[in-house]
Amino acid sequence: MSEKVAIFPGSFDPFTIGHLSVVERASGLFDSIVIAIGINDKKTSQNSVVERMEQIRSAVSHIGNVRVTSYSGLTVDICREYGAKYILRGVRSVTDFEYEQHIADINRRISGIETVILFTLPEHSSVSSSIVRELQKYGYDTKEFLP
Repeated sequence: MSEKVAIFPGSFDPFTIGHLSVVERASGLFDSIVIAIGINDKKTSQNSVVERMEQIRSAVSHIGNVRVTSYSGLTVDICREYGAKYILRGVRSVTDFEYEQHIADINRRISGIETVILFTLPEHSSVSSSIVRELQKYGYDTKEFLP
């Protein structure tokens, strides 16, 4: 039997308690999860890729079957590189769901890779990286939103 590997892609700028919750809950569903930080030259990131990788590794150190990497290009290509047949995504809202559904459909068409969606726990549904960045920009304490 082949190993069930999932790629959890995102910019993770920053990696929030919502992201951590998805990884913790999914860790029992897959043999291995690869958190893959997507590098997008068009986006300005608050933290470098190296800083984000260190932060995420620290946050997930208690989960034995999780690795952290970075990539550029298409998510299906990093899936192939790691032998992943699944893309893991967290969804907070109907808007997120519709967006993820379209991407999942295209990814499946071009690669056969399935997307597995976990719904965010209600207590994390309002937490997003962009909101955390905005709060940080204006000097607000965001510790409760970060692992």
